[in-house]
This record gives sequence, structure tokens and C-alpha cells, in this order.
Amino acid sequence: MCQPETIMGRVSAEHWTGRLYMRSLSLHLTRALLPTRITPNGVTWLMIVTGLAAAALLTVPALWSAVAVLALTQAQMLLDCSDGEIARWRGTTGAAGIYLDRIAHYTTEAGLLAALGVRADGGFDAVGGWTTWGLVGAALVLLLKAETDLVHVARALSGLPPVTDAAAVPRPATLRGLRRVAAFLPFHRAIGSIEVGLLTVVAAVVDVATASLAGTRALSVALVVVAALVAGGHLLSVLASSRLR
Repeated sequence: MCQPETIMGRVSAEHWTGRLYMRSLSLHLTRALLPTRITPNGVTWLMIVTGLAAAALLTVPALWSAVAVLALTQAQMLLDCSDGEIARWRGTTGAAGIYLDRIAHYTTEAGLLAALGVRADGGFDAVGGWTTWGLVGAALVLLLKAETDLVHVARALSGLPPVTDAAAVPRPATLRGLRRVAAFLPFHRAIGSIEVGLLTVVAAVVDVATASLAGTRALSVALVVVAALVAGGHLLSVLASSRLR
């Protein structure tokens, strides 16, 4: 009941950590939380707080903070699995839960890129150009999220039915080819919270080895470039598909 095929069989919506290990762990957390009075939305609020805490810690240019960010992003994904499982078990799924879930993802993923810029500057006491660069990345992440959600808004305002998976396929052959390449080399996942947590640890190790912030700065550059490419490519994909028709 907690993990029906409609959830576990999702090709694009289910994160790779969910298939690999997170869904196995989340059932234990869900079982522990079910006898309590916490609501699914309460778990989602914890998810929001955990994501914001990860972004706050990321601003500290140290190896220990990178490890803490990795742990918090993993914990957030665990909560993300569990809130829906509790809702399905209790039969309390609703729009509010979906809304809060998206707030959690948007604030976390944008916050992490902004925080990475602060970290690349050396922390809040040395805010400068890298912080601005990180804020650009955060804005691109929010633009990418908006591009997806505005499809549903535009269709609803136009009186069209909900979009289907088939409508997401771009019509021009060139864009379809690029979409297959992205599926084979999913570089677009690099700006997700789990991936940022993992990459930050690698960058922090480079920082320690070089006694500089070279690793963090290289990662910040790479992630903002990825965010720009993904946001631009996604916009073209939406306009070239049948999502708005």
C-alpha cells in the first residue's frame, strides 16, 4: 500500500537513490512514524527544514560541513519518501502535500547552489563575486522548476486536460536525439540535492588537498553552467513538444 506500482514504476519521477536503497530504508521510518500523531504534511515540513539546514551548513567552507550536508540531503530524501508513504497508508493524500513537497525541493535545490557560491567566497564574512555566481545558479534552478510547473498552469488556464507522458516527447528529430543523450548521460541530475551533497564532499576533499577553495569554485562554475544548459534545453523541449497543445 505504501509503495504501489504507480509510484515505484515511475521512470522519471523516482530518484535513483529511491530504487537503489532509499525506498527500502523509508519503510522502516514510515513504520516508526505511523503510530505517532505526526501528519504527512508534518513530515514534509521536516523535509523543508532539513533542506534549509543543509543549505545553511554548505556556506561553511570546511570538510566537516560538506559531510554534514551530504547526511542532511540523504535525510531529506528519506523524509521525502516517507511522507508520501504515510499519506497513502492513512488515505490522506491531497494537494497541500504535493504543494509543500515542491516547496521543499525548490528551496533546497536553489538554496544549495546559492550557498555553494557563499562557500566559494570563503563564507558569509567574505561575500563577493562567487556569491553572485551562486545566486545566478539558484535563479536558474527556480526557472527550471517554473518551466515544468507552468506547463500545468498554462494547460489548466486554457481548459486543456492534464499533460501525458507522450506529450513530453519533442517533435523535431534533433531534439529527440538530444533527449536520448541526456537520458544516457544524465548530467542534468548534477543540480539535484543528493548529487550536490555528493559532489560537495569531493570538492571539499580537493580544497583540503590544495589548501584552497579550488574544488568548491570549480564545482560552483560547473553546476551553474549545467543549470543554464538544462534550463535552456528544457524550455526548448517544452515548446517543441505537445505539452502546450
